[in-house]
Amino acid sequence: MKDPARIKSAVLSSGADICGIAPAVRFIDAPDGFRPKDVYPGCNSVMVFGRKVPSSILEAASCAAYTHASHLVAREVDRITLEACRRLESEGLVSVPVPTDDPYEYWDAEKMRGMGILSLRHAGFLAGLGVIGRNTLLVNRRLGNMMQLGAILVDAELQGDPVIHESYCPRECRICIEECPQKALDGRTVDQRLCRPLSNFRNPKGYTLKKCNLCRKVCPNRFGVAEARAGKKRTR
Repeated sequence: MKDPARIKSAVLSSGADICGIAPAVRFIDAPDGFRPKDVYPGCNSVMVFGRKVPSSILEAASCAAYTHASHLVAREVDRITLEACRRLESEGLVSVPVPTDDPYEYWDAEKMRGMGILSLRHAGFLAGLGVIGRNTLLVNRRLGNMMQLGAILVDAELQGDPVIHESYCPRECRICIEECPQKALDGRTVDQRLCRPLSNFRNPKGYTLKKCNLCRKVCPNRFGVAEARAGKKRTR
């Protein structure tokens, strides 16, 4: 078994803020066709990482600013993924990059529901990076929900990081569910048919804008779990 600390270092030195490892066997409950071995049959481990999204963009009144920042971070994560793959290959590992967003193959036109080739939020959970909140976002103890996720499938058998078996959501908190203007959240899943008209709004010019980010913004854990529990408020 290769040294997981050395392998993580290749990802972190490529620009990631956090990195965890999930053995491919942990994905047994994923839907058929969306498991790591369905994407790359030789996969034995999944490197999952996150890059911080600037928290201040939640304060912007213009959705164009939020959309722009989101797109730039997504591109940065894809760049980190490619650079990390090069470094891992130099370590002798087969490394298959997973897109942080587009492209993906599955699309249900009737439900307006798309699925990436690998669920990155579930991968992040299985790699010990955080837990999935009632807003369906992965929450990291330090970065909160303000992060963009990436993943790399590798052939090496690596020791996995421990999965976090606790809830970061306050016991009675339902603010994300109640504040969602589309009523797309139920505490377990998101109805993409309801969410997409705002999260992927297309204006007359043809630009796709993220007009709504309330599920992130109203979350007490948006800037980190420790700060939420201490009752602190900040924008950056």
